[in-house]
Amino acid sequence: MYPLPVYRAPKDSIIDSHAHFNDERFAEFRDEILNTMREYGVKKIINCGTDYKRIEECLELSRKYDFCFTALAFHPSELPEEEIDYDRLYNIIKTERVVAVGETGLDYYWCPDNKERQQREFINHIKLAEKANLPIIVHDRDAHADTLEILKEYKPKGVVHCFSGSVEMAKEIVKLGMYIGIGGVLTFKNGRVLKEVAREIPIERILLETDAPYMAPEPFRGKTNHSALIIYVAEALAEIKGISVDEVLKITAKNTEELFGI
Repeated sequence: MYPLPVYRAPKDSIIDSHAHFNDERFAEFRDEILNTMREYGVKKIINCGTDYKRIEECLELSRKYDFCFTALAFHPSELPEEEIDYDRLYNIIKTERVVAVGETGLDYYWCPDNKERQQREFINHIKLAEKANLPIIVHDRDAHADTLEILKEYKPKGVVHCFSGSVEMAKEIVKLGMYIGIGGVLTFKNGRVLKEVAREIPIERILLETDAPYMAPEPFRGKTNHSALIIYVAEALAEIKGISVDEVLKITAKNTEELFGI
């Protein structure tokens, strides 16, 4: 089952910039939990499809729930053996409620043996986003240098989600006009570097996210994550920034709406 916060965020104050409510971990209670989100202050959710099957699952959620939106891409750890049909992805973008290309990027942790293919497809996804006039959602795991090099060369608009790089890298990302995605790790005791990033980066360049059902914040670490639990991330960020939780939610929601046009 899933945990609920001990108190509710203000109405329409939370926008989850990165989730996977199509994930099988939600299978037994997906409708129940999504029908609960509005009660806990959740205004909008962006679900990320990572292959054709998952893209269609996210699109189904967008059709069913008017507060759910879709991002589409092939995750770097789920690249197919065959060539990706980018024309097919573009046609989906043009006929469905798609607000971003993502998540795409580099993952040298799970897939250290096909780095060149990952880089090529990352660039192709960036070109797709540019063609569709959409932002990208970037996945970067153990690939900071190559991720930053590609972003500097192609200069897309978008967000580096679940940011795990250094303060210096975060500053370079912000210089490019991009955003930093921050989730449950900000509440972890071992999240020291991300806390430093949050302290140094202007809040106007931060998006809040869950990566649901993964990365649940304290005090629910290890449990099924969902959008209502962003309130705990907002609390941690408010403490770091020395502002109110309401201000954090208001500013980060505005950032997300402006980036994705939702």
